[in-house]
Amino acid sequence: MNDGTTQALTLSERIKEALDFKVLFTLHLGNLAIPIDETVVVTWGIMAVLIVGSLLLTRRMTEIPKGPQVLVETLVGGLNDFFREQIGHHWKVFAPWLGTVALYLGFANLIAMVSPVPGFGFEPPFTIKPPTRDINVTAALAVSTILIVVVSAVSYKGMGGWLRSFLRPVPFMLPFNVLEYAIKPLSLCLRLFGNVLGAFIIMEILENLVPLFVPPVASLYFDIFDGLIQAVVFVYLSTLYITEAVE
Repeated sequence: MNDGTTQALTLSERIKEALDFKVLFTLHLGNLAIPIDETVVVTWGIMAVLIVGSLLLTRRMTEIPKGPQVLVETLVGGLNDFFREQIGHHWKVFAPWLGTVALYLGFANLIAMVSPVPGFGFEPPFTIKPPTRDINVTAALAVSTILIVVVSAVSYKGMGGWLRSFLRPVPFMLPFNVLEYAIKPLSLCLRLFGNVLGAFIIMEILENLVPLFVPPVASLYFDIFDGLIQAVVFVYLSTLYITEAVE
């Protein structure tokens, strides 16, 4: 009984530790102290990988693509075709933002796969956790998207046209249309945060309870499939909101 209790407490402590956001170091700017936690550092790492990867993959581009250039052009072309079909002739303005968010979320949701896994007495020196399990990250992405939606609506419809859109299809819809601007970012934020956090917790439990055979199989769904699906859903909904704003 004692062994079972100890194991349960150990697992509970592991889960709690996995959900904590450790402050790795602090930046001091005069009298201002800025704590830098794991989420920020992992995000910086993803940004560095994306920037360096973009430079390496595009430095020797040829008219007839070959090698990695084929993969890059296929990915970019597929995203551009999707944005062109959904948004229409204004797609070029929004493709850089939406494409960048898609790449970031793809890497962010899959980053836990390269983290060392504990088991059989092995304690990894560090763990890599998806930054999207932090609601601050998903909230920032959601708020950024809704700001783009508002600015785009005003730019393409004019201030008067945007305000009149709150009265459509009938004036009775005014309070609901106003409320929609609060619901949209909240939905984007919580959907991404909840799914990534839930998958992360499940994988932590499996890696600690059954570290052999089961986690790799479960990872195919919780880390790869679910992570990519959440990235696609976030970008797809953002595209729909922008389309509604500029149509």
